[in-house]
Amino acid sequence: MPGFGALSWALMKIYEYQARELLRTAGIPVPSGQVITSIEEATQAFKSATEGMSSPMAVIKAQVHAGGRGKAGFVKLVRTAAEAEAAARFMFTNRMVSPQTPPEGLEVTKLLVAAGVDIADRAGGGKEEFYLAVTTDRQTRRNVLIASREGGVEIEQVAHDRPEAIIKHPIDPVLGLRPFEARTIAAKLGLTGRHLNQAADVMVKLAGLYVSKDCTLAEINPLIITEGKDGQVVAIDAKFSFDENGLFRHRDLMGMSDSKEENPAEVRAQKFGLSYIALDGNIGCLVNGAGLAMATMDIIKLHGGEPANFLDVGGGATEEAVTEAFGIILSDAQVKGVLVNIFGGIMRCDVIAQGIVNAATKFRNADGTVGFKVPLVVRLEGTNVEAGRKILEGARGTIPTMQAATDLTDAARKVCVAVN
Repeated sequence: MPGFGALSWALMKIYEYQARELLRTAGIPVPSGQVITSIEEATQAFKSATEGMSSPMAVIKAQVHAGGRGKAGFVKLVRTAAEAEAAARFMFTNRMVSPQTPPEGLEVTKLLVAAGVDIADRAGGGKEEFYLAVTTDRQTRRNVLIASREGGVEIEQVAHDRPEAIIKHPIDPVLGLRPFEARTIAAKLGLTGRHLNQAADVMVKLAGLYVSKDCTLAEINPLIITEGKDGQVVAIDAKFSFDENGLFRHRDLMGMSDSKEENPAEVRAQKFGLSYIALDGNIGCLVNGAGLAMATMDIIKLHGGEPANFLDVGGGATEEAVTEAFGIILSDAQVKGVLVNIFGGIMRCDVIAQGIVNAATKFRNADGTVGFKVPLVVRLEGTNVEAGRKILEGARGTIPTMQAATDLTDAARKVCVAVN
């Protein structure tokens, strides 16, 4: 949801079928379904999902860590086994391209085949579909429940065009979302009777799940009412993301991670204990400390540049880690220059300077050549800084693209000029 500030840098996402299982475990009703990994499994999966239905209907959904599946043709409602097989064939043999994927799209390796449900008609037109989510409001420093009658659509667009259609309810950090609050919200959504109580129960359970699993987002879109006099409130799509800083408490969630769906450079960085997030600019950043990294990106922007990444090598970076950091930064073809910004507190500047020199001189480019080809600007400050600067000055002959900076402003100015 827009307007709630940046979430944690390190997020883990899961597939929809895994999100459904979390909801089910928490006592939130979801339709039955199964995951398939081949076209041949589609027929049997359809039969299993529609067993006992007088009018068989199932939904085939691509399992990827990106939205926009429906508009891209990767969510299909099917009524026969033949249609299920055709849908599976299309999704397994085509890459999914949407506004939330890279230009080349994503390969689909898993499909969810779930029982279809008929959604009740809403008085006055439309379907009984709702949006529910729990996230953190950084401005109020509290978790917040977000709800809307406009479910099943792009909620960001609804929030932009008609903000009055969005309900935002802050959650007490000690007491959590209380049942009477949830019932009040359900009533505002136009729900009555048992549907009001069922929806309120879902809200309370979703809010509890958000806290218990260290989520950064817990979303149901849509939450629906099924057709018929015995219609029930059911979640038919869900999305979760988690703060990786809390994963040590959740071994079950760690097993849900799929590195194939993540940025390869970010996965590579994790193996070396580096915090790396790819961005859209052309100036690579290698910094020790998250706060300093944020300040470095800000000052690059201030001087007209665009940072290509957030990369924190930590307070005790080794030569191996620095070498790997350079490799990760330069694996991005957009990078035209690198700014190294090191403040030596516990870390000694002479040690890190020697590590930078060794890493830069030994760096192997994609074409097989050795040594840095892009401009490299280094700013050092802190413990043994003079010794570190002497090491850098002595290496100018072997690293012709390197410049030393006197302070952070000087560093940002030099790297922005060098890439333009």
